[in-house]
Amino acid sequence: DKLKNLLELLPEHDLPEDLKSKHCKRCVVVGSGGILHGSELGHLLNQFDIVIRLNDAPVQGYTDHVGNKTTIRMTYPEGAPLSEHEYPPASLFVAVLFKSVDFNWLQAMVKNETL
Repeated sequence: DKLKNLLELLPEHDLPEDLKSKHCKRCVVVGSGGILHGSELGHLLNQFDIVIRLNDAPVQGYTDHVGNKTTIRMTYPEGAPLSEHEYPPASLFVAVLFKSVDFNWLQAMVKNETL
């Protein structure tokens, strides 16, 4: 019931046109474990058509190693950036919800309430 009520609050949206029109020929998922630190693979990662980043791992200051391209950022609500300036305008933020508290977070966001 909670999920059904929450879905009714959300406006229906499709993927952004620029993302919908991309043909995902080469995709890469970049985690946040730090394994890329020191790798200097940033230039290679930027060449992928779609770059999916997980969690809130920093990009700024590490671009030589992790690149600077982000097409999709996926994270749990507790990992969501706190400032609107941390959401690159050319990327899509995807909140991964699975705990009851995650649904409470989304409802508060949609209704502009505090948690």
